[in-house]
Amino acid sequence: MTDSIEDRIKKMIVNRLFMRIDPSEIDNTKSLIDEYGVDSVSLLELVVGIEEEFGIAVGDDEFNVAHFETVNALAAFVRAHQA
Repeated sequence: MTDSIEDRIKKMIVNRLFMRIDPSEIDNTKSLIDEYGVDSVSLLELVVGIEEEFGIAVGDDEFNVAHFETVNALAAFVRAHQA
């Protein structure tokens, strides 16, 4: 069985940002910025992670914090690019 997009995103977040939590502990609906301390530099790292993990390109005009607010928002962004 393959991991869901949300699970893949959580693993990528933990690995890329060197977080000391299990990916399953990240709540899909909580703010990555407010709840998990993701800052502007970390957001850029997440852009690279999304591009590499899912093989999509994030254009400068698409870099909107709203797309990176929660795991669910990131998953919706990825799904929109895979369609």
